[in-house]
Amino acid sequence: MSEPAPPASEKLLAVNDSLSIPRNELDVRVSRSSGAGGQHVNKTSSRVEIFWNIPGSRALTDEQRARLLDKLSSRLTTEGSIRVVASDMRSQSRNRDLAEERLAELVRRSLMVPRKRKPTRPTRAAKEARLESKKLHSNKKRDRTDKSFE
Repeated sequence: MSEPAPPASEKLLAVNDSLSIPRNELDVRVSRSSGAGGQHVNKTSSRVEIFWNIPGSRALTDEQRARLLDKLSSRLTTEGSIRVVASDMRSQSRNRDLAEERLAELVRRSLMVPRKRKPTRPTRAAKEARLESKKLHSNKKRDRTDKSFE
């Protein structure tokens, strides 16, 4: 026999190899979707909003927390929560899954540390090509001025 599945509050939302957000840290709110949709949209709450409080999260290291607060500063509420909304589907559960995916992708992208650029020098051929192109351009300009005084 298989063991019963753990309650939703104990499950984790995988972001990357080093970070998983406990679902009990996510504040999920549902409401009615806006826009056209007929009778179905008028009676079901299928729009899902997920809030995740970054400063209060136990899943983050101090370095990750600082990086997220910096990168997502324009999207944070006054309490430091990030808000993700999904109302694309008619089903509340599918919208919840979609909102969780969006949150995970947003956090994943924000935690990426860009590689340091390794400074390089132009090759000799590149320098020569640049100088040749400048000479051609200069000659073209000089030829124009010579013709205008004839």
